[in-house]
Amino acid sequence: MDFRIEGLDKLQRQLQEATKAFQGLDGEIATVRFDPNDPGSVSAAIQHMERAIEAKIEPYQGNPLVESLADQLKEKYREAIFERIAQARLAGNNP
Repeated sequence: MDFRIEGLDKLQRQLQEATKAFQGLDGEIATVRFDPNDPGSVSAAIQHMERAIEAKIEPYQGNPLVESLADQLKEKYREAIFERIAQARLAGNNP
């Protein structure tokens, strides 16, 4: 009786791509500056960060492992921006 595993080549390719993408996302992705009191500035900073992540993973679009990591990073950095806003407000840097 032969037993054949289907899809292993696809998984190996996805893992190889994910490894390359993860290496590209290691370290500084982008520098964003924003005014915590200006919603437009905050929105622009978030968009800049998301575009920087998307640019890094562009060669691996369609790879579910890479796209999942990118979504997680976007959420992580979005939360970090909002945390900075909260810290600025607590420090009295609000209008």
